[in-house]
Amino acid sequence: MSSTPAADTRSVPATRPPTAAATAAIELQSVTRQFAGKRDVVVLDDVSLAIPRGEMIAIIGPSGSGKSTLLNLIGGLDRPTAGDVVVDGAHLARLSDDELTRVRRDKIGFIFQFFNLLPTLSSLENVGLPLHLRGWPRRKVDARARELLNLVQLGNRMTHLPEELSGGERQRVAIARALSIYPPILLADEPTGNLDTRTGGEILALIRDLHGRLGSTAVIVTHDMTVANSCGRTIALRDGRIVEDLRR
Repeated sequence: MSSTPAADTRSVPATRPPTAAATAAIELQSVTRQFAGKRDVVVLDDVSLAIPRGEMIAIIGPSGSGKSTLLNLIGGLDRPTAGDVVVDGAHLARLSDDELTRVRRDKIGFIFQFFNLLPTLSSLENVGLPLHLRGWPRRKVDARARELLNLVQLGNRMTHLPEELSGGERQRVAIARALSIYPPILLADEPTGNLDTRTGGEILALIRDLHGRLGSTAVIVTHDMTVANSCGRTIALRDGRIVEDLRR
């Protein structure tokens, strides 16, 4: 297996002017997500949305508005009941489970509210885990993990276990892990929601800095209007529909 990160080999055809679809990193095309039960619940209702490459957007809305479901669909963690989700040119509804796993592995970095770090692994090992799963040699995994931990200002915490880190430090490790392959798309679900105001502000500043450096497309689900107002675009959901699309 080649050890070259997928992000290093992407190219954009230059043979014709890009269309809106060609320049979008993420597209939702008339997406509906319905959960069946004693009473069917429509969580997303005919949502269409295009997110250009390199954009940083916030998704806001009250609890139950469909924010996390939307993020899960973009991340290939769930499938729509109707419509299509296109991520970096891949039509997710047409992919097999194995193909969908490869899209998540190669194109998407996830940042979660509760960090999702493995408790028995050090910071270095948690960050390097996705690269081990890609078949990278140990020496290269170690070098990349060290590079990323230094990038998120945790060069002095590489051998620490999650329980030995503060909440902000755990989130920094989680961000470093999400960036392990320099993915073209970053998805963050309430990345500051489990942190105090000061630490949350530091994590937001870090995400913004990394977004600017790496040029990734970033989608952040949040209840925090400070986070939302820091993004160039805010999508508001209510009752499974987009009710506002604000650009700054």
